[in-house]
Amino acid sequence: MALILVSGASSGLGRDTANMLADDGHDVVVHVRNPARLTDADDADRWKGVVVGDLADPDEIRGVARQAAEFGRFDAVIHNAGVLHSPEAITVNTVAPYMLTALMDKPARLIYLSSSMHRTGSTDLRRLTAGTASYDDTKLWVTTLALAFASRWEGTSSHVVDPGWVPTRMGGPGAPDDLAAGHQTQVWLATHDDVTPGTGGYWYHRRTQTPHPASRDEEFQARLVRVLESHTGVRLG
Repeated sequence: MALILVSGASSGLGRDTANMLADDGHDVVVHVRNPARLTDADDADRWKGVVVGDLADPDEIRGVARQAAEFGRFDAVIHNAGVLHSPEAITVNTVAPYMLTALMDKPARLIYLSSSMHRTGSTDLRRLTAGTASYDDTKLWVTTLALAFASRWEGTSSHVVDPGWVPTRMGGPGAPDDLAAGHQTQVWLATHDDVTPGTGGYWYHRRTQTPHPASRDEEFQARLVRVLESHTGVRLG
């Protein structure tokens, strides 16, 4: 049994991920922006706990980190929350995963949600500080963070997942990918014995793929971390 935090878990892939983990017997803490969206009759008994906060607001990101700390060190944290449109996408998709990782005790396993669209993202980090980044940019940056973290902390693995274009509220009803397959890789990375500390990769449906070359470039990784430290006032450590 593992203690696992899933962000953005009120619906879609996050909810499916949390449900599968709970069904497998794990202690799941879910993050939601609006607790009113947890409407199922069994929600109160299903989760180990609920943390609340708007990940588009840096002050509330700090609040989410404080709430999560009350549960102790997690075995895995799945950074699932994401939005499509700027300027919120910069904060939710990139800044929030960075800040939560920096502010929380390091779990044994970190998992970040990306997208195949990261491959058309830009390495121009002026877009981050100016608030002009595209969705593709934010996903390149969170992919880069995940791979940068893979060997940063002893005892922690860090992976990034492309769940596919799936029919969620964000993906739309016409999305062609398999919704069930969209969350299975995250669950596997969070719980399977084959996932060892100090490892990291870019995954699509439990198979590794080659991400944007910049995401593995150590100079770009370091530059992104420096920009985020300056932008947020939060050092990574």
